[in-house]
Amino acid sequence: MLNHLHIQNFAIVPTLELDIQNGFTAITGETGAGKSILVDALGLLLGDRSDAAWVRAGADRAELTAEFSVEDNRNARDWLEESDLASDDSCLLRRTINSNGRSRAYINGTPVTVAQIQSLGQKLVEIHGQNEHLRMTRTSEQFRLLDGSGNYANEISLLEKSFDQWQQTASELDALTQDAALSDAELEFLNYQLAELQQHDLSAESLKARQIEHDRLAAGDSLLEALTFSIEMLDPVSSVDHDGVNSDLNTALAHLQKFESLDSDINDASKMLQEAVVNCGEAVSSLRIARDRLDLDPARFEELSNTLGQLHDLSRKHHVSMEGLEGVMQALTSRIDKASGSEQHRIQLQAELQKRLDTYRSAAVRLHTKRKQHAAELSTRVTGLMAELGMAGGTFELAVTLVPESRPSLRGDDETQILISANPGLPPGPLSKIASGGELSRISLAIKVAASGGGDQVTQIFDEVDAGVGGETANAVGKLMKRLSGNSQALCVTHLAQVAVCATHQLQVSKAIGEGSTQVETTLLDETARVDEIARMLSGKVSEQSRAHALELLNTRSVTD
Repeated sequence: MLNHLHIQNFAIVPTLELDIQNGFTAITGETGAGKSILVDALGLLLGDRSDAAWVRAGADRAELTAEFSVEDNRNARDWLEESDLASDDSCLLRRTINSNGRSRAYINGTPVTVAQIQSLGQKLVEIHGQNEHLRMTRTSEQFRLLDGSGNYANEISLLEKSFDQWQQTASELDALTQDAALSDAELEFLNYQLAELQQHDLSAESLKARQIEHDRLAAGDSLLEALTFSIEMLDPVSSVDHDGVNSDLNTALAHLQKFESLDSDINDASKMLQEAVVNCGEAVSSLRIARDRLDLDPARFEELSNTLGQLHDLSRKHHVSMEGLEGVMQALTSRIDKASGSEQHRIQLQAELQKRLDTYRSAAVRLHTKRKQHAAELSTRVTGLMAELGMAGGTFELAVTLVPESRPSLRGDDETQILISANPGLPPGPLSKIASGGELSRISLAIKVAASGGGDQVTQIFDEVDAGVGGETANAVGKLMKRLSGNSQALCVTHLAQVAVCATHQLQVSKAIGEGSTQVETTLLDETARVDEIARMLSGKVSEQSRAHALELLNTRSVTD
């Protein structure tokens, strides 16, 4: 519920602090005093489009702040918690509008988007203007009205759960169809590409071994010559022209060994020469093995050259390195397997989808039954309230129709339509085409009252919805607004004394004109001041006669309450 409203440099308001009470508050004052400015300020706080024209002349910016209690508003509390904007049981909305037209919005001190403040605002306040009936023509609003006032939350929950399950399976089936669908030509081409790759061992070890063998064969005679020369240089047995490096090492070692004990450096050198002799011998052995293994087969060289050429061609074709061909082959295998084996999975998903559709349809029928029953009760209540509002003999019907073949939705398989007859003897018709503006405002009020109670405590604001009514009808409008406020909160901008006297509180708005400035002031009226304001509303001026009439109306309402 709305606790406090702060307005600064907004329109003709330099500054205004306003505490709002629970119950039914009538906002009254002379025509043009600025009553609707309060509603406009709240509208902007709740996400209405901003405009530089709202900034008071001479000011840099307008600032609006509203404090709400969300203790008894579960939807608002949940939204704040989910958005990480919660602050105990209170909620502070703030919006600034600069003189250049730019605005900023805040929730509990945190900057937010206008879309966020709109989303939360819908859970805090409902503002009803003279065109309220236009909103009631929207299907979404009719379902909100119907389901928000009905006692069938379990059926709604089951419907939403079954829809989510159906949608999940439908999405899986769509994804499978899109991902696995291949024409015969596409499948044939993928198999051809896979066969090209499967001709070769594409493992990293195999590719490396092929490349090394190819390079060794490419070296050919040069490699054989190098191996033979190295062996002859190292091995005295194979040397023709000299004894070989190994023999020289042994000779040098023999000369030094007898002097090892005389000098530590000679001893170190002797040890190193011993290791060199051993290493030289092992090197000669390895070189001989390598030379014996060398097979300069031209046919093998040509075979490897062809194979590596094919692999390079495949690398260019698939736009990967040679080492990446194995991954391409695996991807092709997976794609072909998925296309070939998806049919069985598709059959399983189709069966599961039908099963979940049946569950959804069953939940939709159960919800339809509850909705239809509640719609009938709601229609009866609204029709009765229409009679209280001067439309005796008129009828209201919220029709709920089951469309079982419709595509599943989070709302179920129902369609709604509001049909009314504002006068006896006239056939019911669509809401927007049957009644006059004044009748539509009263019907909207009747709908709101009939559907109220048992839900979250949302502040209801009515901006001159009682225009065009008077007499007993005005009395009925006031009573209904009082009933609507209940233990919650309703505010009404009104020119009708019959409505104002029904209010729990009365707030007077006046315009003070000074030298070169105009500003709006508000006053919460006490009993004496309220009598004077009601008297003014009755006759346009305060007189003994009008005060007596006002006092009579107030006393009558007190007795009735």
